[in-house]
Amino acid sequence: MTTSGKPEIDTSRPHSARMYDYYLGGKDWYPVDEVAAEKVIKVCPQIRLTAETNRSFMHRATRALATEYGVRQFVDIGTGIPTPPNLHQVAQEAAPDARVVYADHDATVLEYAHVLMRSTPEGRTAYINADVREDPILDSPQLREVIDLDKPVALSLVALLHFVPDDCKPYEIVSGLVDKLASGSFLVLSHCTYDFDQVAWQGVKKVYDAGGTTVQWRAKEEVESFFDGLELIDPQVTAAHDWRPDAPVEATGEEADLLRSAALYAGVGRKP
Repeated sequence: MTTSGKPEIDTSRPHSARMYDYYLGGKDWYPVDEVAAEKVIKVCPQIRLTAETNRSFMHRATRALATEYGVRQFVDIGTGIPTPPNLHQVAQEAAPDARVVYADHDATVLEYAHVLMRSTPEGRTAYINADVREDPILDSPQLREVIDLDKPVALSLVALLHFVPDDCKPYEIVSGLVDKLASGSFLVLSHCTYDFDQVAWQGVKKVYDAGGTTVQWRAKEEVESFFDGLELIDPQVTAAHDWRPDAPVEATGEEADLLRSAALYAGVGRKP
């Protein structure tokens, strides 16, 4: 687990968490992030919609698991900058006794760890500075103080795995995490894709790669493979805006094209 001192914030190159904050209209970014984010917006104007769609999916999935499935434990890996409402706020609004552990390895996110740990009196939250590619997050003593892995957990990997290329063995990472969860646990996952607009998302990849952040967009069947061995709950893996929307989505024409251009798959699977 990453524990050696307080990491310094690198403002010499853009960072994905700060760029995501920029897309969402946040304030926790630096000029280098703004420059890169504006390059992305130029080649892919719908990137702001993608960020908003992803955030909305996280809210809906968290609320559904807390209210419909009785989940009271959540582990969110790849937390990002805590633009409110964050996962613990959504979960604890639905279930005040919910327990939430966040994990990320970005120095900017670490600066806001105190925000991530503002729990309800009935519940509890914690933050772990860790990298999913290298650290055994579910074995962390800090996590075990908050989360009982013998009981169901919702594991949230939202907009994370497209930052884990194949040479980092993302499928092995996910299966290794899921293997440690109790029966009745859930995997919540969203992932960007080329499928709806290949030209625009090739442009996005070039910007991220040039900034030192390797990304790998995946097709629908590749995203579905992360759920191998799990029972997908309806509507299974689908465009993120179609995953249990708060209101019926009946878009047609240009509006439908705009929603599809968000280029984001999402799904929730239950461990038998």
